[in-house]
Amino acid sequence: MKTQVAVIDSLLRHADPLIADTLDRALSEKEVTVAEATRLFSASGLDFHLLTMVADELRRRRVGEIVTYVINRNINFTNVCIKQCGFCAFSRDFREEEGYFLPIEEIVKRAKEARALGATEVCVQAGLPPDMDGDIYENICRAIKKEVGDIHIHGFSPEEVLYGSTRSNVSVEEYLHRLKEAGVNSLPGTAAEILDQPLRDKISPGRISVKKWIEVIKTAHSIGIPSTSTMMFGHLETHEDRARHIGLIREIQKETRGFTEFVPLNFIHSEAPMFKERLHHGLKGGADGKDTVLTHAISRIMLNNHISNIQTSWVKEGANMSQLLLTCGANDFGGTLINESISTAAGAGHGQLIKPRKIRHLVREIGRIPAQRNTKYDIIKTYESENEEDTLDAVEDTARFGSYQELIKLDRYRFKNNRRN
Repeated sequence: MKTQVAVIDSLLRHADPLIADTLDRALSEKEVTVAEATRLFSASGLDFHLLTMVADELRRRRVGEIVTYVINRNINFTNVCIKQCGFCAFSRDFREEEGYFLPIEEIVKRAKEARALGATEVCVQAGLPPDMDGDIYENICRAIKKEVGDIHIHGFSPEEVLYGSTRSNVSVEEYLHRLKEAGVNSLPGTAAEILDQPLRDKISPGRISVKKWIEVIKTAHSIGIPSTSTMMFGHLETHEDRARHIGLIREIQKETRGFTEFVPLNFIHSEAPMFKERLHHGLKGGADGKDTVLTHAISRIMLNNHISNIQTSWVKEGANMSQLLLTCGANDFGGTLINESISTAAGAGHGQLIKPRKIRHLVREIGRIPAQRNTKYDIIKTYESENEEDTLDAVEDTARFGSYQELIKLDRYRFKNNRRN
């Protein structure tokens, strides 16, 4: 029986010569340029299938047959935000009735509950509330670490770091040192969207600039705080915009080695203000299936030599599509989340919690090996048996975790009552 590489080699002779040359160079583990990657987005028919096969082969070489996931909980402690991003349906103005702010004791309670259920990470992100106390992020982290010292705090996007430093009247570097001392272990590389300033000025005017995003990320990496990296696609961007974004992530990684993963995030459109209000000509309602596969596969091809882990977002894509993407270059299923507010608010229809056994089942269906990891991608446990369970698997009453729709209706968490903690 031919190996996958032998099959690819034989099929490359029948592919588009330019695409075949790029894929052959990728298989030789040479760097694919932005221009070449842009061309790959046009692949169809045999070229499309070859591209996914090459991405899968590179994934196999880089990380083997294990598919990882992390048991974690999202804690989006406020939805009140001074920014009005066109793609965001999560945020509320401070005057709106649906604005909420979780008091620190509630944040700590959620972190403790997550740890008791087997979580190794809490992901702490939120809106940017007006007149925010500059030390609130530090206070949250210290309170969590005091009660749950061994949990990993994956907290505060570059946008939040910039806002916190501004509110504290200190440099980004000093503020990151404060966050690290308070207990932040890694940053979510969100607020990236597409790292092209003219495009950002359309979809999120006033949001953190490309220059500042890069500054925050590089500074965090330089002082020993790793981060993820992300890209939101399927809105106004071109294929070249995507390739340039991934190329920029690659250049940062060459310099800092601080990214743990890359996560393509499909635009969830149904409740997004810029989609509902038809603010931009040519705005897409997210990427279709083929385009999503191409984006993940090209991400692997461009980043394989520098970032090992390509994550698929089950919240954005659903469980079955995520399963498919694991055969097209992705190797990580992301987190259990327990509470998911941001995509849910935007109209994502795939739930706010996925149990570890469901992830393991999906992984085994495609002939791969499931493993629980921590945030830094150290393997905690590899699962050999279908019968093994985690603590979270045994939870039957998942309604106890609440939902975003319920949260915005609760009087006790109204922003006006809890903003100062």
